[in-house]
Amino acid sequence: MAPSDGRRPSSFPLSRRATLKMAARGSRRGGGGVANRGSRVMAAPEEYLGGRAGEEPGRDAAGLSSARGRRRRRRRRLWDRAAAAMFRCGEEIISGESEEESNGVNLMEFSDEILLHILSYVPCTDLVLNVRRTCRKLATLCLDKSLTHTVLLQKDYKVNKDKVKQLMRDIGKEIYQLNMAGCYWLPSSTVDHLTRCKNLVKLNLSGCHLTSLRLSKMLSTLQHLRSLAIDVNPGFDASQLSSECKATLSRVSELKQTLYTPSYGVVPCCTSLEKLLLYFEILDRSREGLMLSGQLMVGESNVPHYQNLRIFYARLAPGYVNQEVVRLYLAVLSDRTPENLHAFLISAPGSFAETGATKNLLDSMARNVRLDALQLPKAWINGSGLLQHLKFNNPFYFSFSRCTLSGGHLIQRVINGGKDLKSLTSLNLSGCVHCLAPESLFRKAEDYIDSSILESLVVSCCNLRHLNLSAAHHHSSESIGNHLCQLLSRLKHLLSLALPVCSITDVAASAEKPPTASNVVPQTFGRKVRIGIQTYPRNLADQANQKIESSVFWALMGSLRFLETLEIIGSSFSSAMPRNEPAIRNSLPPCVRAQSVGDSEVAAISQLTYLQSLTLAQLPNILTGSGLINIGLQCQHLRTLSLANLGMLGKVVYMSALMDMLKHCKCLRDLRLEQPYFCAGAQFFQALSHCSSLQRLCIVSRSGTLQSDAVMSFMANCLEVIMCHMFMGESLTVCKTLQQSIVRSFQAERPALNVVIFPLLHEDLTEVIRDVPMRHLDEITLFKSRVAEEPPNLWW
Repeated sequence: MAPSDGRRPSSFPLSRRATLKMAARGSRRGGGGVANRGSRVMAAPEEYLGGRAGEEPGRDAAGLSSARGRRRRRRRRLWDRAAAAMFRCGEEIISGESEEESNGVNLMEFSDEILLHILSYVPCTDLVLNVRRTCRKLATLCLDKSLTHTVLLQKDYKVNKDKVKQLMRDIGKEIYQLNMAGCYWLPSSTVDHLTRCKNLVKLNLSGCHLTSLRLSKMLSTLQHLRSLAIDVNPGFDASQLSSECKATLSRVSELKQTLYTPSYGVVPCCTSLEKLLLYFEILDRSREGLMLSGQLMVGESNVPHYQNLRIFYARLAPGYVNQEVVRLYLAVLSDRTPENLHAFLISAPGSFAETGATKNLLDSMARNVRLDALQLPKAWINGSGLLQHLKFNNPFYFSFSRCTLSGGHLIQRVINGGKDLKSLTSLNLSGCVHCLAPESLFRKAEDYIDSSILESLVVSCCNLRHLNLSAAHHHSSESIGNHLCQLLSRLKHLLSLALPVCSITDVAASAEKPPTASNVVPQTFGRKVRIGIQTYPRNLADQANQKIESSVFWALMGSLRFLETLEIIGSSFSSAMPRNEPAIRNSLPPCVRAQSVGDSEVAAISQLTYLQSLTLAQLPNILTGSGLINIGLQCQHLRTLSLANLGMLGKVVYMSALMDMLKHCKCLRDLRLEQPYFCAGAQFFQALSHCSSLQRLCIVSRSGTLQSDAVMSFMANCLEVIMCHMFMGESLTVCKTLQQSIVRSFQAERPALNVVIFPLLHEDLTEVIRDVPMRHLDEITLFKSRVAEEPPNLWW
């Protein structure tokens, strides 16, 4: 690991920085090693390195043999690597301290409790394979049960098969929870080393290559396993599972299964299931173009055991085969509904028609169970009185995404006059266009919301932490105090929020100054209209004094200081790259009310000091992008940034501001840009190279261009980048040549490297997309709203 480049450690979580500051103040001694300001490489303990106090590090003392000097230099290098690992996120322990206060801090003088807290932020592979070898004290601490009990490898993109083998050999017996989700780059033989983890209780292998025989061999040795996550790929054969494997599965109470082929997987073997999570990713056509059937293969007719089930969750990718297979899983539930069922969630895109079996299931649930979490396909709720009959206990999650549920029904049937809804922490009303209106009949998109419904929602669900109101037109009236932003500002516990662009418009400001021909941004790809560019100051204070202090959106951002995730998405926005379909060539125009949302509203977001994820899509009045610079300066914890269709679509008007912003985003890990005519040239990649923590980059641009030399230089400078997806307007030859060059140059040193560079409008785009690892496809490549998409803490 390379030392830091001297940047401010703004990615430190607050508790971590506070702990380090306390340690530096309370555990400081005279003499010893020194933690210099501006450097994260600390002085090594002299008693271990064999040097004398005041001796220059790295040189042999008088009379020492050359062999001993080499040993000392080797230990020094190990210590430097350990120090770099322990302070990867920043170079300073304390900011704002005087030079006198910051000197004289020796790491080994901290208490064991503080050192363990620091070490908990270091990847387990670094602890065991590097830090442990530096000195005797750290060798003992790195093997503490608090650090080896749970091993997380799901985001460790530098881990390889040999490191996993060594890790299992050193601490395999001490591991109780192991998460290798999304380690798609590891060969299937890697799981053979997990047989050393005899005490495993929880194991996550989602996204890992796994065959039936290897699964059988591994599970046969894990007798204490109670939680399992795996993928079921074509070729899976449950008949190859041994009796010892089935015995282990019979004790598993939590199962997460991702299906890429019609199958029950290991569900029939899990007779003690309490939590079942199913992800259906089956394609309708094979690679050869043959239509697939949802009927299960021969030998797959064993009946699942649901008698102890408490949580049932199913998420379907688009396609009729996924719907056919999930009905087979639900058939058993319709015969006998588990008495202890308290969470029933089915996420299905598009139309998923209700059948007689599913109707019987819902009727049985209404009679026999009390739910704490509910999500159903829109066709199962629309036009039915189901919600009136379902009973709830202490609900913590509701999702009525894309339903035609009216605000009146929401208040009467779900909120129930504000009773027992203090427990609700997550609510998804995405695409629920009538949820804030008293009735859904004869309502138009431009009609005002009923503020009393939203007020009842806010009062009743005062502990909400995740709220999604996107993909709908929520227009506030001119009544004072009844604006949507003003009402939402009462939810002081919000951590994530998704809103449509038209909902944040300041009604009073819009009424005083309606959009004119000079500031309405054209949304077409025809002849470009020359417009006058309004001058926006780049200084945050000047902007605040200009007009934003009275803005309702500015006030909302000021009241939600602990918000971590924010999505502002145009109600008519659709990505140019949907799943399993050709790229969309035409985009719908933005809402008329959204025409006034631009740079000043973006600048208001910079008040969110702890913001970690930001999505902005279809903001038509972006003229310079000046607000992005303020976000880059103020939101130093920002890790994920997604920008789509900002300003006029015929030109990237915010490019200059974006490049200035990126120079300050030292903690940014994921960047997704979707904008027509985007030019990914040398200047852009030079600015992006300042994002030293960047791991994943995705650019979607119709008629966009790129410079191959600039991309190669960027990949060489940003050593952490392991995903590069570009869907542009370049020719297939240019795309393939660049993709092969990147893979050939960097694959060896970056085992997790995944590169896809392909023409956006090419007819084979869907075939290319199906080979993208699900982790990247679901988290960044495909655009979607992710706020309250699933219940919180659904899986670890």
